[in-house]
Amino acid sequence: MTTLNTLRRHAESRLREAGVDTPELDVRYLLEDALGLTRMDFIAKSEQIISETDAARALALIERRAAREPVGRILGHREFWTLDLALNPDTLEPRPDTETVVDAVLAAIPDKEAALDLIDLGTGTGCILLALLAELPNARGLGVDLSPLAVEAATGNARRNGLEARARFQTGDWAYGIKDRFDIVVSNPPYIPSADIATLAPEVREHDPLRALDGGADGLVPYRIIAAQLPGLLTPGGLVVFEVGQGQAEDVAALLDGQGFVETTLLRDLGGVERCVRARNARASGP
Repeated sequence: MTTLNTLRRHAESRLREAGVDTPELDVRYLLEDALGLTRMDFIAKSEQIISETDAARALALIERRAAREPVGRILGHREFWTLDLALNPDTLEPRPDTETVVDAVLAAIPDKEAALDLIDLGTGTGCILLALLAELPNARGLGVDLSPLAVEAATGNARRNGLEARARFQTGDWAYGIKDRFDIVVSNPPYIPSADIATLAPEVREHDPLRALDGGADGLVPYRIIAAQLPGLLTPGGLVVFEVGQGQAEDVAALLDGQGFVETTLLRDLGGVERCVRARNARASGP
């Protein structure tokens, strides 16, 4: 007979052998899902007997993770900020680093009750836009993505988190064709240089959509496009916040400076990487 504790230790050992970085955390998520356990159950019921059928179901998920399929892809959803977000093949899996963008926006808004209009370019799951709407009760937002499947996922995630009344999503190529102006523009565009794609971890290279990763020869192609669109997209004094790749912050800041933006700030993620560039349209005071 197998206990939960024995199954857990076996699963953790299997993931360590496979080179997974966080075997303990990944095992907890996968066993909780496979066995229908809560977080407290996972601790309190360590000596509970697990049936052969349940153990086999759990170990099947562990083998998928050992093959370097990400936990979020296995479960079909991922936590981000305060939200639970469903994934599909056309959405990038949200990472904790991206929460730096949410923090950067919120830190620059003195009145969280203000009626602000937001746009998220390359929205994917809708993670950035929806996290901001969850914190800004009178804001509303538009998410744009080239992929209809991503738009479908983001729309479902708005419903899933009770934000559908203030969030809408549409297919589009960055901001082309959009005539409205917004108080805040956010984006986590593709920023991996094309030649670096092959060097990425298998969790990313084999499971995230290439279109959401490949930023062109130097990784900066989407930033150039969006930066050129910003003067016609932002309200006077409006805010733009980009996620950027390691080593790209200064280059992206220079693009914004070239468009006449001011108060350009580089912000670091929890790992100390300059992960975010924030700037303001120079024409007036901000939101």
